[in-house]
Amino acid sequence: MARFSAGARSAGAGSTTLPVGSLYAANAAGAVIRELGVFNTTTTAAAVKLVRMTTTGTQGAGLTEAAHDPGRAAPSCTAFDTHTVAPTLGDDLGYRAVLGAAAGAGIVWTFGGEGLVIPEGTGNGVGIIVATGTGQILDWYIVWSE
Repeated sequence: MARFSAGARSAGAGSTTLPVGSLYAANAAGAVIRELGVFNTTTTAAAVKLVRMTTTGTQGAGLTEAAHDPGRAAPSCTAFDTHTVAPTLGDDLGYRAVLGAAAGAGIVWTFGGEGLVIPEGTGNGVGIIVATGTGQILDWYIVWSE
């Protein structure tokens, strides 16, 4: 499997329904998330969590996905910045973190073994949303295999 990554400083603060960042599968390719990091850029604490999504809503700007081995094929899955219209939220994946009230405070989640799977289909994705309270502008990245 080829490995890819993407990341951004979010264009928006997100909310409990609007992902700050997301990764979506393609029609013929799913993804296995290996690592995901989220970091505060402000001096206000922020609570985040990971959720599955079953529709796209209106995704923010598409990000540039990077191949870890530039000799391999380009990725099929797509990472997006802050959504502007809410997707349908699926499973709450149980991953939560409170990012401290300091720029750089953050969390790195790793997904061993089988990883965190996103099945094929353009409506299938995983996103970072606000767990409670007010969202913040965040730095985030995601590493996956296809």
